[in-house]
Amino acid sequence: MHKTIPTFLSVFVLFLTSCSSVKSTQKAINSGNYEKAIGIAIKNLEKNKTKEKNQPYITMLQDAFKKATERDIARIDFLEKENQPQNLRTLYDLYRGLKNRQERIKPLLPLKILSTGRNAEFKFENYNDAIISVKEDYATHLYNQAKGTFDQARGNKMTYRLAYDQFKDVSSIYPNFKNINELMQECHDKGTDFVHVAVFNETDQLIPRRLEEDLLAIDTYELNDFWTVYHSRKMRRVKYDFDLELNFRRILVSPEQIREKEVIREKEIIDGFKYLKDRNGNFVLDSLGKKKKVDNVVLVRCNFYRFTQFKRSNVEAVVKYIDNRNNQLIDQFPLASEFVFEHSYAEYDGDKRALNDSYLDLIRLEAVPFPSNEQMVFDTGTDIKQKLKRIIRRNKFRN
Repeated sequence: MHKTIPTFLSVFVLFLTSCSSVKSTQKAINSGNYEKAIGIAIKNLEKNKTKEKNQPYITMLQDAFKKATERDIARIDFLEKENQPQNLRTLYDLYRGLKNRQERIKPLLPLKILSTGRNAEFKFENYNDAIISVKEDYATHLYNQAKGTFDQARGNKMTYRLAYDQFKDVSSIYPNFKNINELMQECHDKGTDFVHVAVFNETDQLIPRRLEEDLLAIDTYELNDFWTVYHSRKMRRVKYDFDLELNFRRILVSPEQIREKEVIREKEIIDGFKYLKDRNGNFVLDSLGKKKKVDNVVLVRCNFYRFTQFKRSNVEAVVKYIDNRNNQLIDQFPLASEFVFEHSYAEYDGDKRALNDSYLDLIRLEAVPFPSNEQMVFDTGTDIKQKLKRIIRRNKFRN
């Protein structure tokens, strides 16, 4: 009895789901949403096209296919009579839709209607010639538009980029159409911006050569995009559209400092054992008559001296975007970076058993040489480079 109830419920749920699916399919047909109806019917028939409960999907698929085809053919007839170039995309999509709809149904055939004993009828047509014809007309139309844009560019890089996108649309529906690949390459060549990156020192401090070279290692920035190329060294025959300047305005390096801090530590520790005595000074004996031992707790003290070596460098700069067409400043962005050298070590006077592990670790260390001013400035390089990279990524030369 307990097994029958879940089984009945499962069957009942499946029945309700099936009824709901059939109703959804019919509702889609009644509302003119033929593609949805076709999709639901195909999905159910793919599972089992011979099952009796799936019979409604066969007749509804037949009905939806007929109505969808008639609607699309009527639309095609109207657009072809209108004979407007802007209709070519719609015609191309309609013809492809007609073919794709047929291809989805073909694997299910034959579909037998049990009530009549006959197979469902689907009138299929060969749309290949129509698709090829309208595809070529559509590609030609797009090509002529793109070619017109290209011819009107006359050195305008943004127009070349627009033409590139238009040629790309042609290529997406008709690869290798006419000389489209050569024209796309030419659009890319003429639409690409070249940016020269330079470093200038406006301070009274020397910039380490290594830092300048590292900042100008543009390849490591991964900044180049499809329409923008960055060079740190000017190349012959390249006309640079923009300059990107990193101008150092201020470099400060603090004096070498050693900060000292004294800490007194005390701790009770166990130092061996002693014999327990009573209040009268007599030894306390255990059950075996032996002297009773206890931990010998003593208070130890240690003076701990912590030394911290400290040195700081600060770099302030400004990033400038310059348009070389008119030698005008487009924008500028402040950039600041800091590097801190800090090293700690320690000495002690007294019983080091009073110190915990963190203090003991410092005692094992010794003083180290301070980095030079040049090294300090160089060590800011990684941070400067990352900030410069973020500025360039967030602020394009062209919007």
